[in-house]
Amino acid sequence: MESRETLDRELEHILKWENEQKDLFIWDKIGRLPFVMLDKVMPKALKQKIGDALNEVGQYLQTGGKFLVQKKKVAKLLQEETERSGYPMTTDYIYRLEQDAETENTAQIHSVHKIPLEVLDRVADSITESRSKFAAAQGAATGFGGIVTIAADIPLVMGLSLKVLQEMALCYGYDPDDPLERVFIVKCLQFSSADIVGKKAILDELADYDNPDKQVEVVSQMQGWREVFNSYSESFGWKKLFQLVPVAGMIFGSVSNKNTIQDVAEAGKMLYKKRLILQRLK
Repeated sequence: MESRETLDRELEHILKWENEQKDLFIWDKIGRLPFVMLDKVMPKALKQKIGDALNEVGQYLQTGGKFLVQKKKVAKLLQEETERSGYPMTTDYIYRLEQDAETENTAQIHSVHKIPLEVLDRVADSITESRSKFAAAQGAATGFGGIVTIAADIPLVMGLSLKVLQEMALCYGYDPDDPLERVFIVKCLQFSSADIVGKKAILDELADYDNPDKQVEVVSQMQGWREVFNSYSESFGWKKLFQLVPVAGMIFGSVSNKNTIQDVAEAGKMLYKKRLILQRLK
């Protein structure tokens, strides 16, 4: 679809974004203060809920779990945006797109090589906006009651994070049912809240991810996923700590949840888009 120049330009944009991830916003810097103090002030119930949520991530790695999205809905979004953008799609291709969306255990969900990157990006941005609004409303609702309602918020945010990453995978033509893609999705989740050193390490791990030897290496590293997620639980716990204040927690909950989903969706979009660009360049 695109010329090599266009793909190179898009890849350069993603590499620039990766470099920008090496610095942290003031909020993230504050969130990485020594966690000895945080451990002392964070309620045990909050720690337990975060631990339970991370256990769900481990279950997702093994089985795909209950977070799997309906592929047909993402395929329909792609179809509608492609038609709206004026790109020709034959009846046969639309049919195959919908059929592939219902197929289990396939490496490629749909033939995205026939869809321009700009269309895929618009669908990804639309998904991000929709999920961010939902997360903001959810955070406000569960932040109203402080510690009582935050217990319900943590697994919901974790589930929504996994869901939006699966939708990013589908958007760029990858199957979230594939065990290797589940590892990639969890790596994207980890990347969204990692510190500078962590982000660099993850980018190094995911470089040339479609190389079979590289995939085996990353899967092996994920066997110790609980240790890998120490940084995630710390960052997540710090943000949720402010949500414990009744009523005022509505504001913190809304902003925190919205930012979390936006960060997760951005990481998924950029990292999956990079893989697709590299495939097209080959």
